[in-house]
Amino acid sequence: MPSQKAPKIDLNDEYPCPCRRRGRLVPITLTEAFGCNRCQQIFVLEENGHVIEQLSTNYPYKQAWRWTGHQWHRAHPGLKAHYLPLALGMILVPLLIWLPLALHSPGPNIILWAMVAVLLAMLPALMVWLAYRR
Repeated sequence: MPSQKAPKIDLNDEYPCPCRRRGRLVPITLTEAFGCNRCQQIFVLEENGHVIEQLSTNYPYKQAWRWTGHQWHRAHPGLKAHYLPLALGMILVPLLIWLPLALHSPGPNIILWAMVAVLLAMLPALMVWLAYRR
């Protein structure tokens, strides 16, 4: 049975670039870092040589990848891995609370209250989408 542990990244070897631009990561001499020959990004070794981390000044969160032996996988997927369930929950939970209240309101404004309930339910999901669309 094969081991589930990621192989250690060899500083003397070349790897494909994790940025998906068909570049190659080439070791930078006298450092524990790699440079891509296509996208000009620099990657340093982290976590005892099992993870590379992208050095970038314009991206607020650090991106890191783990080598599986054949391809790169995100080391810390973050919120994007759970984006769809989170967005659906942000729409459905308030909708299930507000819509029955709007439908049981007395008077002719039932359609207006239902539209307000739907719009208020979509607002948090829109905010999450705008914040994490990259």
